Amino acid sequence: MGTYLELSSMTAMGAQRRIRSLAAGLFTAAVLLIAPGAQGRAAADQPRPTQIEERLVFLPLPIPVLAFVARPLIDGPLKLVVMNHGESLDPTARSFIPIVEFREAALWFAKQGNLVVVPVRPGFGAAALSLPDEGVFSAYLGTVGKCSEANFRNPGLAVAAVDQWVIDYFIEQKLSAPEGVVVVGQSGGGWGAIALSSKNSRAISAIVTFAAGRGGRVDGKPNNNCAPDKLVDTAREFGRTARTPMLWIYIKNDTFFGPELSQRLFEAYTGAGGKAEYHLMPDFGEEGHAFFGSPETIPIWSPLVTRFLATHR
Repeated sequence: MGTYLELSSMTAMGAQRRIRSLAAGLFTAAVLLIAPGAQGRAAADQPRPTQIEERLVFLPLPIPVLAFVARPLIDGPLKLVVMNHGESLDPTARSFIPIVEFREAALWFAKQGNLVVVPVRPGFGAAALSLPDEGVFSAYLGTVGKCSEANFRNPGLAVAAVDQWVIDYFIEQKLSAPEGVVVVGQSGGGWGAIALSSKNSRAISAIVTFAAGRGGRVDGKPNNNCAPDKLVDTAREFGRTARTPMLWIYIKNDTFFGPELSQRLFEAYTGAGGKAEYHLMPDFGEEGHAFFGSPETIPIWSPLVTRFLATHR
């Protein structure tokens, strides 16, 4: 049985060396987090705390990627959850993406008994500045092109390809259960999850997205999508072949993908045959797009996700 490569055992060069140096200060070894039990219970009635192991690893995929892995210390094989971070067309912004963008959310999924893998996609982190965005050797797979000729299909499928590589690797190496996989994505990562639904991977039983889409806030202006009609058309295209159950969660005051646009995306996707459940959450803070990245929202979205997975997993 094969295993992934732990960060501490890697001999990396270039961008990988820079990533490792950044990561070393955050994770020098596996970190065990103990979830607190219910307060005030009698000791005999208190459930055993869940221990979560966290690691940074390099996955030997067709394009090697750094990944955050969290798993409960219980007998396996565990079912796999793959989580997608967001997107940015700005190389500088991509270079500053956190190694674990949604750590609290990842830990929540791990505490439910899942093996959680959060890959850092090509073109993010150190690679965002060390390799060009265009040409044969481009490290970034998410370019949508000019708004007048926006291509939302290919960048979505690129994210989907990375997800499928991760899924195939963990199943082939017997590091996870071969079925019951869940994919979770936010923003551009959620758009990639929608693209993945069109492929109907047998291993995937359900997909959950938060504020999914591409081309939001052109020039930094709120509610200014690059090419909304093309985005809707692409959602319709994905929906024609998609049969994997999906849960779509959007936030009312999201200025990237607001209620009108998200509803259009949903109607196009499901109207073409896609299977999805849509929820529009109330306003969150000053910018709803940050909803999934805020630990305080876990009690808000987790009941929806729990019910959805209980039905479709």
